[in-house]
Amino acid sequence: MNSIKDSVHDHIAVHGVAEALLDTPSVQRLRHIRQLGTVGLVYPSANHSRFEHSLGVYHLADQTLSHLNVGGITAERVRAAALLHDIGHAPFSHNTESLVERWTGKEHDDVQGLTGEGEVARVLERFELDPDRVAGLIAGEGRFGQLVSGELDVDRMDYLVRDAQRTGVPYGTIDHGRLVRQLRFTDESLVLAEGNVQSAEALLLARSLMNPTVYNHHVARISRAMLRRACERLVESDAVDPETFRRWDDADLLVALRNHPESGRYAQWLDHRQLYKRAVWAELSDVEPGLIAASPERIREFERAIAGRAELDRRDVVVDIQPEPSMKESTSRVLVNGEVRRLSTQSGLVDALRQAQKEQWRLGVYAPPDRTDAVARAAEAELGLDLETYVVEVREGVHRPLDQF
Repeated sequence: MNSIKDSVHDHIAVHGVAEALLDTPSVQRLRHIRQLGTVGLVYPSANHSRFEHSLGVYHLADQTLSHLNVGGITAERVRAAALLHDIGHAPFSHNTESLVERWTGKEHDDVQGLTGEGEVARVLERFELDPDRVAGLIAGEGRFGQLVSGELDVDRMDYLVRDAQRTGVPYGTIDHGRLVRQLRFTDESLVLAEGNVQSAEALLLARSLMNPTVYNHHVARISRAMLRRACERLVESDAVDPETFRRWDDADLLVALRNHPESGRYAQWLDHRQLYKRAVWAELSDVEPGLIAASPERIREFERAIAGRAELDRRDVVVDIQPEPSMKESTSRVLVNGEVRRLSTQSGLVDALRQAQKEQWRLGVYAPPDRTDAVARAAEAELGLDLETYVVEVREGVHRPLDQF
């Protein structure tokens, strides 16, 4: 058994199949993938990796299994899934996930091919674990898949606390110890025991506060959008195929971006933190519903049109459209008076947070700092925005109507 010192959970005891998996190339690769991607350009201390997060998820899964009195091969299968749950991540984690999904049709938790081959498969087979069943747990399948990937999963519990600690932002701090101890299975559903509506609300609130403050901070979004554009140039120029791209780590990607003419300037800007600025930062109420569902190809057309109208190179305009707001955690289940109920039916906080999420939603249009005024005017015309109209003033960080430019 190994004991590993962790900044969040103190000492983590790694044993059984997890100990054997620890030094496989697929798990060690996670040391070189940043948990928060470009968020480090906002919070300099946010340099933690998917490796340490995976250890934390394994630890919480192990604790939960102990509290639920689950042992034997079932427990080993869940521990393996917890440690391996992120091996499908591409470089820079979620920053490039949508690209990989578009190119390969695979999401980061689609690890069927990764658990069924190489050293990982050999370890699982040595412990008499079916690689396909482990991959199924990672995808959230079955009773115990909810522990690894679900509304009350240990993945969420670890990353909120870890991301809060490493960024220095307190909003993700939750009582994960209590949450783990209060998990129960009722009619095959993972639920929180009686008296834990507030615990479920705390998890929901933490996620809701971390979204605008950390995960979707405007600088993180701008740098993420620039990184994605650079990756698209790289793959579209046939410098790398999507499957190879998917298995790179952060260093592999950065070297490739720096050394290719189609992506080199983006890499230099990201290296030096010379980022585009917001030309438009539009609220949900100002955006047509059809625009939110625009395909990547349609977004490219918008970018070309805006750039043409603003007399810019098409690569100097980025349209960044978030998905429509959703709140998966509101479907968490809690026991109330002996009945399994959804959190959304028991908590008035859910509706308030849903409204706040809608108010925080923004469509961004980014451009070089000296061209934001022209791009703002062009974007308003091309995107059909009815803004009355507000764009971001780059230098002072305040809003002012377009007619004052």
